Parts: sequence; structure tokens; C-alpha cells
Amino acid sequence: MNLSIQLHLAGLSLSNTVRVLEIFGVKRARSTVHNWVHKADLQPNSCRNPDHVAVDETVIRLVDEQYWLYAAVDPASNQLLYTKLEPTRNKGIASAFFTELREKHDVDDAVILVDGDKSLNYACQRHNLDFRYERHGNRNSVERVFCEIKRRTISFSNCFSNASVETAD
Repeated sequence: MNLSIQLHLAGLSLSNTVRVLEIFGVKRARSTVHNWVHKADLQPNSCRNPDHVAVDETVIRLVDEQYWLYAAVDPASNQLLYTKLEPTRNKGIASAFFTELREKHDVDDAVILVDGDKSLNYACQRHNLDFRYERHGNRNSVERVFCEIKRRTISFSNCFSNASVETAD
């Protein structure tokens, strides 16, 4: 179980993870591995130390409700560092997002790239993070990632209209 969770979080697809398990004589369905990963409630933690981190939030719709998706992206690789789905947005939630991001990644020396959102600016100041207002440039990476997330969320919401927010998260 532990090996399959680690393999999947390292980037292997569910199918490839199942194939690796079969090498060791363990036969499990993709759905079983998916459930293990989901129950572990882990997000990838690469312990990276990026120079810049683009942070933003956006509204996504799930069925008939809207949620705020907070995300931190490494602009050098366009990889998500951390995400959090919330029913609303405010300074407290933004601050909690940065607390959790700092627990997962060493971003204390990184320049945080934010847009004009006051709650994100407040959270950066509260955590004594070096932040810079940037509308384009390296911040475009988080916008590209959000565009793809929104595309996938719409597809997910259309296909699984009875799914809960926990499933979407």
C-alpha cells in the first residue's frame, strides 16, 4: 500500500503503479490504488526550494456551487506546489494557505508573485514573505495552470454532477 501511494505521488499513473505492483506479485485494481492514495490524504511534497512562487486564487464551479481554489505554482517548471479548495475567500483563509504551503515547501527565501488581491498581499506580509506584485511574466504560469484546472473541473463537474467538494478537492 505504501509503495503504491509513493509511486503514484511520484508521478506514475494508476495503471503504471498497478503494473509495478504486479512485478512484486501484488495484484490490485487501479480503483484500489486510487482509494489508498485518496485515504492517505497526501499532496506531493518534493521539499523543493524554488526561487519564485506564483500564488493566486480563482473561482471554480462544481455543479451549482462556487468554490475558491488557492494554488501555488513553481514558475520554472509550471508544477503545482500546493492547492486548497475553500467555500469562500478572506484574509484568514489566505493566511492558512501560506502556513500550509510553508509546511510543505521551503518558500521562506522565495519571491512570492501575487496579483492585486488584498488577502494574498496581507497573508504574505503576515508571514514576512518577500512578495512582488506581478501581473504578467512569471505569474503567467499560475494563470496557465488555472486555465487547465478550470477546463478539467468543468469536465469533472459535467460527468460527476453528484460529486461532493471533498471528491473534487
